[in-house]
Amino acid sequence: MRRVEHVMGFPVSLRVDDEGSGSRLDEVADALFAWLREVDARFSPFRPDSEVCRYDRGELQLRHLSADLTEVLDLCEQYRLATGGAFDVRLPGRPLDPCAVVKGWSVQRAADLLTAAGARRFILNAGGDVVVAGGPWRVGVRHPEHADQLCTVLELTDGAVATSARYERGDHIVDGRTGTPATGLLSISVVAASLTEADATATAAFAMGPEGVDWAAARPGCEVFAVDAERCVRRTPGFPVATVAA
Repeated sequence: MRRVEHVMGFPVSLRVDDEGSGSRLDEVADALFAWLREVDARFSPFRPDSEVCRYDRGELQLRHLSADLTEVLDLCEQYRLATGGAFDVRLPGRPLDPCAVVKGWSVQRAADLLTAAGARRFILNAGGDVVVAGGPWRVGVRHPEHADQLCTVLELTDGAVATSARYERGDHIVDGRTGTPATGLLSISVVAASLTEADATATAAFAMGPEGVDWAAARPGCEVFAVDAERCVRRTPGFPVATVAA
């Protein structure tokens, strides 16, 4: 089964290779995309009626937030503390924006729906951030300066990879310690067991700049591939680069 929908401002593609699953997986896919649309409606900082915006305006008190948003905000605070404030969803003069955590968290939840339904081999790609199961799968990482090229290809069996970079949205990631755009890296990709961890770690490390590479590499279960502003590549020994077939 293959399916693509545009959700949360980017394409989300799903491929499930399990044979004989039929209409049951179609129903799970329906639930998966419905969940992502629900997340967009509830957590978008660009929708005035979203739970995030209502909370940011003071219309909802902390004790009245949904369990999901409370979980997301707790994760945001964990990363803020872990990065010494470089990762911060509450930048001065800007609205509350937890998207850097929401994306990976919600797509991982979507992948968990597949696993719970018995899917054994699948790949879920949300705007370049990927969750896989039952591999091996090969996943390309876009070159940070050339849209038609890859800078590496990795091989994953079960897990996730996320990339933070400047090529899609420019200097949109801000170092919360300085309030200025983070420009020390061109891109950083993080492999982890879950997309929740991979995506938030990649964004947090990008906000930290070059020091974020070592910070991300030191996190348990994380492997890193980064290109800094000087075009130098830094890679942890365990980053699962695909081997060239003979």
